[in-house]
Amino acid sequence: MKKLINEVDNVVNEMLDGMVAACPKYVKRLPGLEVLVRAGGSEGKVALVSGGGSGHEPSHGGFVGKGMLDGAVAGAVFTSPTPDQVFEAIKAANGGKGVLLVIKNYTGDVMNFEMAADMARDEGIEVDQVVVADDVAVENSTWTTGRRGIAGTIFVHKLAGACAEAGGDLAAVKAVAEKVIANVRSMGMAIDACTVPAAGKKSFDLAEDEIEIGIGIHGEPGTHREKISTVNGISDQLLDKILAEGIYNAGDEVCVLVNGMGGTPLMELYVANNHVKDVLAEKGIKIYKTIVGNYMTSLDMEGFSITLLKLDDEMKKLLDAPADTPAFVQF
Repeated sequence: MKKLINEVDNVVNEMLDGMVAACPKYVKRLPGLEVLVRAGGSEGKVALVSGGGSGHEPSHGGFVGKGMLDGAVAGAVFTSPTPDQVFEAIKAANGGKGVLLVIKNYTGDVMNFEMAADMARDEGIEVDQVVVADDVAVENSTWTTGRRGIAGTIFVHKLAGACAEAGGDLAAVKAVAEKVIANVRSMGMAIDACTVPAAGKKSFDLAEDEIEIGIGIHGEPGTHREKISTVNGISDQLLDKILAEGIYNAGDEVCVLVNGMGGTPLMELYVANNHVKDVLAEKGIKIYKTIVGNYMTSLDMEGFSITLLKLDDEMKKLLDAPADTPAFVQF
């Protein structure tokens, strides 16, 4: 295994300290905890807290800041943070107007975040939650009951975060998050698996001419394996499954996210996006905005995912609202 690390057991700790050192105007770390919160606090607004296992960078700490998250909890690589960690993040992020937990649909995350929410309620903190399940590849998986939460989570952070930043109460912020969840769908693929530092080997093996369709963000294999083809052909497969959901129709406006899995050059992501643009134009689906880059990764996995978010006027306004975080700047 070749990794630019020191000790395997200290990767997350050193990563968080390095991020704070690089971004002190955005984030601070809670002492002794794998938790990042806004450097300037979140007083007087609804707070958004998200997180999960590390290895998805820049998720989730990269989205702590104006217009997005107020706190992010980092578990070990691909491992849910503990309820105690999440509880401390809720307490630290709470600005007196309540806290919304944004949870990706993985069994450990859902269980631990819900336990933390109960602990916070016992302390008199108003807490609510949403669960993101945007992955159309599988209905159930090794780590989930129901669909997995993947790159579409970024849109929940962005739009719900904008609502909170504008002064929305907890019910309003949750309603925006739920609207995003109802209108966002994603699917991914890989040409090479990731290497988890503690395992020291690839999470699955692909022959030189093979690809994996329908992968998760924790190094999980996908729905099937096939011979590699052009990126246009691969994008067609992902889009076909997304569009088969029946919620995107001619005349609709969408935001497109072409998300790298961590090891894919931007050149290749832009090539994929070029075809996504053509396919949607052929179907009469209007692209309001496109985002290309690494937002929800799987360590060094080579591959990409496509996410579509159907928009209405309220959602467009929230999408366009200012955001300023280490990994997402928009004015």
